Amino acid sequence: MTVTETSATNVPAVDPRLLVRERGFAGYLAEFKSKLRSGDLGSVPVVLGLILIAAIFQGLTGNFLNAGNLSNIALYIAGPGLISVGIVFVLLLGEIDLSLGSVAGVSAAISAVLSIQHGVNEYLAIVIAIVAALAIGALHGFFFAKIGVPAFVVTLAGMLTWSGLQGYVMGNTGTLNNIPNGVIANLDNYFFDSVAAAYGLAAVSVAGYLVAALRGARSRREAGLPFRPVSEIALRAGLLAVLAFGAAYVLNQDRGLPLALVVLLGVVIVTDFVLRRTTYGRKVFAVGGGVEAARRAGINVARLRISVYMISAGLASVGGLFMASQAGFADKQTGSGFVLMNAIAAAVIGGTSLFGGRGKTWSALLGALVIQSIITGLDLEGISQSIQYMITGAVLLGAVVLDSVSRRTQKSAGRG
Repeated sequence: MTVTETSATNVPAVDPRLLVRERGFAGYLAEFKSKLRSGDLGSVPVVLGLILIAAIFQGLTGNFLNAGNLSNIALYIAGPGLISVGIVFVLLLGEIDLSLGSVAGVSAAISAVLSIQHGVNEYLAIVIAIVAALAIGALHGFFFAKIGVPAFVVTLAGMLTWSGLQGYVMGNTGTLNNIPNGVIANLDNYFFDSVAAAYGLAAVSVAGYLVAALRGARSRREAGLPFRPVSEIALRAGLLAVLAFGAAYVLNQDRGLPLALVVLLGVVIVTDFVLRRTTYGRKVFAVGGGVEAARRAGINVARLRISVYMISAGLASVGGLFMASQAGFADKQTGSGFVLMNAIAAAVIGGTSLFGGRGKTWSALLGALVIQSIITGLDLEGISQSIQYMITGAVLLGAVVLDSVSRRTQKSAGRG
């Protein structure tokens, strides 16, 4: 071997993503085109879908983009959106949870009965309801992870059981109205009416992104890993600022910043950080990508599965409280109907794969916006609920087909 050959073999391999970033925006454009050709569509379809939906219904109704209507959409997505965030965790494992609608309903029932009929402090009643939901999630996870019962069967049984428990807890009481101006009542009805609240949240969001992105880029650069240049971070921050301050402006034209939206965004941000920036999140993706490989890597798969079902049940519980707040009462039907199906559809439409290992909690937010925008637009047009179900079902089928085709395309391109 010659000296030239020896020196060549000692040169470390360069990550191709570093070369892409060195080319600037031309490199990113080429990388984006490559991803599209290989089927890695990301959030592009759902974002384009949202724009198309808004344009169509604005053209048909003339008031879809009114501040009041957009503010109502932000309120309506809180309950199903929180449930959908929990479903994202389960779908990342490649599993399903059919019980979350019933868990939401029984949580609302427990909280209402304790606080209204038994005089328990409302905060304490809420804590008890959430803890009960966490116990339910742990029970589901135990039967699935430790006993080996398929998740579909476990959660189907849970759906029936907790729906029955909901009716039992409510007893002969058909409906329990929320305590006037109480904690539950204010979840969906409280607005930060100062214009500074919405604009302040927008400013904090943009500043938080900038700080996190710049620190992340610096850390990756120092470690010799691919990193985003300052120009790209600035562009992303600018786009986020336009979106955030635009939303703040719209909300301030109505009643202000709704508490429900703040809670939903907070949950999405926190869970996104957990999934993308923590060891726990990496384990979730690892198990979803391959159970046996994750087990050989030293991951306690059973414990992880139980924890994921606890997270999904806990978020469903909070979602049920928001639904009770929106309705103005808790009853035996809270969480029933198409609540579960819409929550699952939101996660899938937003881009979370049914096959596990791919998805973001932002998917739940985007998907919930798509579904609620369709429902609201059809309501404005006076379209019957049966037609709404058919259209939502078609959109869900389209999202699953797109996911399947995307996975197949990525495998053929060597990216899957």
